[in-house]
Amino acid sequence: MGFVTKALIIASLLWGGAGRICGLGADSAFAKDTQAAAKIAKTYTAKTYTKGERAGVARVIDGDSFVLEDGLRVSLAGIQTPKMAWPEKNYKAWPLSDEAKSYLNQLIKDKTVQLYYTGDTRDRYGRALAQVWTLDAQGAPVMWLQEAMVKAGYARIYTWPSHPYDTTKLYAAEHEARQAGRGIWRDTHTDGFYSVRTSEPKPLARHVDSLQIVEGIIVSTADVRGTIYLNFGSDYKIDFTVAISKKSKRAFKKASYDPLALTGARVRVRGWIELRNGPIIWINDPRRLEVLD
Repeated sequence: MGFVTKALIIASLLWGGAGRICGLGADSAFAKDTQAAAKIAKTYTAKTYTKGERAGVARVIDGDSFVLEDGLRVSLAGIQTPKMAWPEKNYKAWPLSDEAKSYLNQLIKDKTVQLYYTGDTRDRYGRALAQVWTLDAQGAPVMWLQEAMVKAGYARIYTWPSHPYDTTKLYAAEHEARQAGRGIWRDTHTDGFYSVRTSEPKPLARHVDSLQIVEGIIVSTADVRGTIYLNFGSDYKIDFTVAISKKSKRAFKKASYDPLALTGARVRVRGWIELRNGPIIWINDPRRLEVLD
């Protein structure tokens, strides 16, 4: 077992103990969320993290990316922070994008960081896709940046099957931040831009082409010519649906839940809203769906 894996296990145990001391375990909603996170993460516990580059930070680009002193651009894999404006594409800034960038800058300014890889190391733009820790003067890991950004309420979890790692701590951090109303989870700061949506189809249809988190009860499931459909209403032509393509089904073979056995389950799912009959989210990673009860 490598040093980083040992450190992560120890940190997880310490964090769990701290949560109990602070009384978090007494909150039934938080406890349910944590249990759901543990369920979906079982399949994705990385046995080893591959050690990558170590360097000082030159500058921060936005809330989830920065540039090392050697020129390498780094993206914090597995999370999404509020996007900055992109005038060339006529994209407006998301709420709290400046604040997220500023917070990341506070965390890593004048710091040395260590990159670790759990899957693909580069995206199509040549950016490093890494889990990142700040280091102390002796070179020991101090802070997991993904967890720090999520816990502060400046990031949402958004996983990819090409990066298998345990998301238990990240989901616990997200649920804690959401309950506390930190950052993006305080609707008065964002006008509900990042709110967890209900599965009602008409309101969801207003959020087409955006990343959303949706909570609801699955009323039926079906496998239609290799594609799995999780239906949140009785009429697939208008109601919200979660779909898993035939190609993506491979990623669910070792999941802690069987998608076709989720009838009656209350779940929370995240992904991009499309319109196909009613609103639909396609998922290709089991960790994007939390089974709440």
